[in-house]
Amino acid sequence: MDRRQFLVSLAAAGSALAFDDQKRRRVGLIGCGWYGKSDLFRLIQIAPVEVVSLCDVDKRMLSDAADMVATRQVSKKRPRIYSDYRKMLAEKDLDIVEVATPDHWHALTMIEAVKSGADVYCQKPLSVDVTEGQAMLAAARKYKRVVQVGTQRRSTPHIVEARDTVVKPGLLGKIGLVEIYCYYHMRAESNPPDTQPPEYLDYDMWTGPAPMRPYNSLVHPRSWRAFMEYGNGIMGDMCIHMLDMVRWMLGLGWPTRISSTGGIFVGKLSKANIADTQTATFDFNDLRVVWQHRTYGDPPDPKYPWGATLYGEKGTLKVSVNSYDFTPLGGKGQPIHRDVTYELEQYPEDKTEKDLERHVAPAIRHHMKDFLAAIDSRTKPVADIEEGHISTASCILANVAMQTGRTIEVDKNQPQARPYRSPWRHP
Repeated sequence: MDRRQFLVSLAAAGSALAFDDQKRRRVGLIGCGWYGKSDLFRLIQIAPVEVVSLCDVDKRMLSDAADMVATRQVSKKRPRIYSDYRKMLAEKDLDIVEVATPDHWHALTMIEAVKSGADVYCQKPLSVDVTEGQAMLAAARKYKRVVQVGTQRRSTPHIVEARDTVVKPGLLGKIGLVEIYCYYHMRAESNPPDTQPPEYLDYDMWTGPAPMRPYNSLVHPRSWRAFMEYGNGIMGDMCIHMLDMVRWMLGLGWPTRISSTGGIFVGKLSKANIADTQTATFDFNDLRVVWQHRTYGDPPDPKYPWGATLYGEKGTLKVSVNSYDFTPLGGKGQPIHRDVTYELEQYPEDKTEKDLERHVAPAIRHHMKDFLAAIDSRTKPVADIEEGHISTASCILANVAMQTGRTIEVDKNQPQARPYRSPWRHP
């Protein structure tokens, strides 16, 4: 067994021993789309949970998810189904609630879940505005609930290794600049006509506290991120992962200042209203973390289209969801290359599950193991809600900086809220 295999197996063993793997926990899922099911099925793989409740405003998606859960969980029971999360949570019989709705629904559902007595796994980004995040953090602490945010780079085996074997031992030396970036062509480019919503979708409830837009096929399912009304663009979708990863690897807290520029410079024919080009600088005093995304052209390094590059006085580290590469300065020392760890033989469902990001599945499982361990010990998980709030709020403020054309002096207690559509009330 080489060093990498040893580290990965050690991490896996530690996670497996850290939680009660015989305890049957009752689980509910709010938001039964692509990633909600991906997270839920990874949880089923590593713990004897019973999924008892599912909630979604899309009747067809909800029914399909219930059928799939019945085939995946040990009991083979079909979960109860709900179209209103408030009715599901009013049962107060869930140990764990996963929130995997579109971003604009995270705050209200997560706060109601902790009020009901459940611990929560909440997808990233935590919120769509800073004040939501502050309220969510306050609720988690008030009700003494464990909340893990789905920034699973903190639990990705090869990235954990990069931190522990390159960054922590000081192989990079003093780090003055980190570049984080995404060059995926992921922005919607089409311009379909507005239509009536399908009969199986409660579009008013789907919209919830967000501004009401005419229904469009870009909105549901999955491509709602094309619109700022429901999220924070590519900054809120992709930057948060890499900024959070860098903060965790380097032990960073809040940035002191944030600036950003960008806009829609190329994809002007699409109905999408998110920026196709954006740069942002997160100032951590004597360290700068600089984000860039563009949804056109080639990446500077085809092996790293979405990732982070850490520049130190002794070397450079590139990190992505697929690999990492350490290059010592001037050839002094041995370069290191590692690829993502797959677990396809241990979890054969990964080979056939539709739409699963196979390279991310191990990270989600490790993230779930950490979450369960924190629940049992009543301690903070690796992606505790406060860490998720810092990374989320930083990305939100970068968008504010871009929109206002000014540098943001960060005050972690400063309110910043979007208006809510009636009758929904902002927390």
